[in-house]
Amino acid sequence: MTSINLTQQEAQARAALLDVHHYDVTLDLTDPDSGEFSSTTTVKFAVKQPGDTFLDLRASRVEGVRLNGNDIRPSAHPDGSYHEENGIALTGLEPGEHSLRVVATCAYSRTGEGLHRFVDPADGRTYLYTQFETADAKRMFACFDQPDLKATYSFTVHTPDDWRVIGNAAQHTVRRDESTLTHTSAVDYPLSTYLVAICAGPYTEVRSTWRGTLTHHPETLEGQPQEVTVPLGLYCRKSLASHLDSDRLFRETKQGFDFYHRNFGFAYPFGKYDQIFVPEFNAGAMENAGCVTIRDEYVFTSQPTHYRYERRADTILHELAHMWFGDLVTMRWWDDLWLNESFATWASAISQAEETEYDTAWVTFAAVEKAWAYSQDQLPTTHPVSTDASDIETVAQNFDGITYAKGASVLKQLQAYVGRENFFAGVRRHFAAHAWGNATFDDLLRALEQASGRDLSGWASQWLKTTGMSRLRPRFEVSDGTYSSFEVVQEERPRTHRVAVGLYSLIDGAVVRTRRVEVDLHGERTEVPELAGQPAADLVLVNDDDLTYCLMGLDDASQGFLLENIERIADPMARTLCWSAAWEAMRDGQMRPRDYAALVARGAVQETELAVLEKILAQATAAVTLYADPTWADTEGREVLSSLLVAGAQQDNQAAALIFAHQLTSAPLTEEAARYLRRLYENPETETDLRWLALTAVIAHGDLGTGEAPRVAIAELNAVDRTSSGAQAALRAHAAIPEAGIKRKIFDELVAGDMSNLDSRSKMAGLTWPDSAPLLEQFNQEYFAVAPQVWERLSSEMAQRTLIGLYPFWDATPEALGRADSLIEATSSPGLRRLILENRDRVARIIRLRGVDAA
Repeated sequence: MTSINLTQQEAQARAALLDVHHYDVTLDLTDPDSGEFSSTTTVKFAVKQPGDTFLDLRASRVEGVRLNGNDIRPSAHPDGSYHEENGIALTGLEPGEHSLRVVATCAYSRTGEGLHRFVDPADGRTYLYTQFETADAKRMFACFDQPDLKATYSFTVHTPDDWRVIGNAAQHTVRRDESTLTHTSAVDYPLSTYLVAICAGPYTEVRSTWRGTLTHHPETLEGQPQEVTVPLGLYCRKSLASHLDSDRLFRETKQGFDFYHRNFGFAYPFGKYDQIFVPEFNAGAMENAGCVTIRDEYVFTSQPTHYRYERRADTILHELAHMWFGDLVTMRWWDDLWLNESFATWASAISQAEETEYDTAWVTFAAVEKAWAYSQDQLPTTHPVSTDASDIETVAQNFDGITYAKGASVLKQLQAYVGRENFFAGVRRHFAAHAWGNATFDDLLRALEQASGRDLSGWASQWLKTTGMSRLRPRFEVSDGTYSSFEVVQEERPRTHRVAVGLYSLIDGAVVRTRRVEVDLHGERTEVPELAGQPAADLVLVNDDDLTYCLMGLDDASQGFLLENIERIADPMARTLCWSAAWEAMRDGQMRPRDYAALVARGAVQETELAVLEKILAQATAAVTLYADPTWADTEGREVLSSLLVAGAQQDNQAAALIFAHQLTSAPLTEEAARYLRRLYENPETETDLRWLALTAVIAHGDLGTGEAPRVAIAELNAVDRTSSGAQAALRAHAAIPEAGIKRKIFDELVAGDMSNLDSRSKMAGLTWPDSAPLLEQFNQEYFAVAPQVWERLSSEMAQRTLIGLYPFWDATPEALGRADSLIEATSSPGLRRLILENRDRVARIIRLRGVDAA
């Protein structure tokens, strides 16, 4: 048995054996400082045929296991003691109804997995929350921890008397004794274990209500209501309450309810809808049914950039979409994880674009999500959108750019291929057919085929079962200023695409579209006869409006025109596609990194899309610091980048200036830039987050020297900012101090893994801050020596984050590639091998592009 790393085969066997009905869970959380809590679970289930199986539990101790009233500990622990990797063995099960009661003591988490405990340094209050995806419900209660064994639940939670509990269902609270409360709730709908949630602590509450209308479609089930009312709640720590911008958060949440009720044909299914901003969260958010947890960095304590507002709205709408796709209809196993995440990513983008103030959300999607997907899809470990999920360890590494961003891009392409209304009709059929149950991609595909009348089996095979990207380029002949022929060429991985071809020309000082043609691409070459005889354009885009997922190539004339006119392109989507094409050309070695940096220097100040601006500034920084020839980058490149960012930070447009200033803190500094940042952090009127970033950058640059000066500066700012975010910023700044001894101490702490997930994240960021590379060379070989131990000792989440964060990208040498090769060859862990292989490939790209730039 492999309870910790459950395999798909084991899950299928367990599902064939069992029907799980109900969990009754009692938790005693009255002594959160003890590090442990009592967990008592009674699970009622039916056995369909004689057999053996196991119950999942990761506990410190198991005090009792009783099946149908009988003590079965001798058979539950065959070797005489409980081991969490084995769970609890259930042998000799006979068909019929059974009741299993498990009494255990479990440990609070500090890694964001299971039941996480956090003490707020601002006021000493304690907060708890759960995070169970992929399979960590077993850290809080004994369960059959797989998505297709849905059940109902009853919870009894004992807490200190100033706490509230927020969960999947409404709470009933009574006084237990003088110092404790008891909270009870009943989840009376079938729910997968990974979607169960408990948040407990002195959370601040703000309430509202959404009232709206469900649009009925032909696919809507009989009995669905017309008018719908949903109670809404927002929760956060007391120390953040004054910063909770509830009006904006409720507005954006209600806009999501409006959009989904107009298009999904199924009323919100979970009664109430709470969003809890929780500390030390690993992801952006988690779609627990009716009880969404969100990282509380999204409660902005300083002025955020526009992109952070937009990204938060995207997260809110993403999790809300999951209430239908993921929670109401749940994947049978994790091989269809992409269905959950791709759908929610697509849904959040389209609802943002059509329902909120972020009406250029598809532009942001093209700049951000697509870049993530393109990067992931060019790694040697890329995988199909619908991919292997043989065990939980494999699944944990598939929360990546393929599963989220490429999958969402493919769904956007499918919407263009079958038509918007047919696509939504298929989704509505899927909800109606599988509500409260589990489904697979084949189920969704059938619903889409029925709605559209098209055979999608070939499309699914092309797009979901293969890896890599199609490369599309225009090929044409020009005679007397017009196109005598025009075709779109697929250079790699030909697929069926629905694309738009756009022609753009410089007219009266602006680059505008003069013609657009939609066409279905088949095979390696597709003629576009509609463009024959049209005036030749200055710029040709063969994925105009970003309908498909591809690497869009530019002809030589278009690329040359782009380098001189990027800022003149009027349409934000077309301009973003050009930014993307230039970035991918640079990553492919077809454009020098220094030329990409020059392109950004030319067009960034005029860029109107603030999310795109944030992305291209980060890419320009990477072009200089990672990919350009170090000889140029350390002198002229550093000057080009710093001058661009300092100038942008001082412009009148404050929203854009903030983006430039933030990026400057993450770039290698010139002396002028360091002086500018020092003025920022010394100015008490500067936003607190920016003051911390500026101080960290100046410290890493060495402007404050070593010894006491940087420590004093950190302490002075920390005395002003006593928040939990200030405590994390202080950890980050301290790790950035340019002393070899400090770097050694931080590295050792991270490798040991004896700190919380957020402390680890902050220290890792400071350790590797720009300008730190010379002090990190001491770890060039050591990293590869300790990586297997880290992978073995730390939890999956923490091991991945630590080994990615510490990977020696600063050592872009053939020797570094050799060290990675040796570890890849030596390790027997598929997960560790994949992680090292991916990062080795990134270093190999750095080496290759530095050669291109130098040439």
